[in-house]
Amino acid sequence: MTITILEFLILLIIAGICGGVAQTLAGFSRGGCLVAIAMGFIGALLGTWLARMTGLPELFTIHVGETAFPIIWSIIGGALFAVLLSLFTRPRPIQ
Repeated sequence: MTITILEFLILLIIAGICGGVAQTLAGFSRGGCLVAIAMGFIGALLGTWLARMTGLPELFTIHVGETAFPIIWSIIGGALFAVLLSLFTRPRPIQ
């Protein structure tokens, strides 16, 4: 399985959007675009794992080349990960 640079950039954009939506749903946002992209990919891994463990289907999957990216599970997994992060970090001081 090979992935082109264009496919990789498209996956980064999709992961960034999913991560941003997940952070908004969780009400926890640390960092900018790179954090949102990481949140999208971590959410995709966590969400897909949860879907497989519970026997639920992948609802809305975007195929980029040979790679499938689960949109709904990425948002759900990213929101769960953001909630976990918010539990273990101190709130920012108000300036």
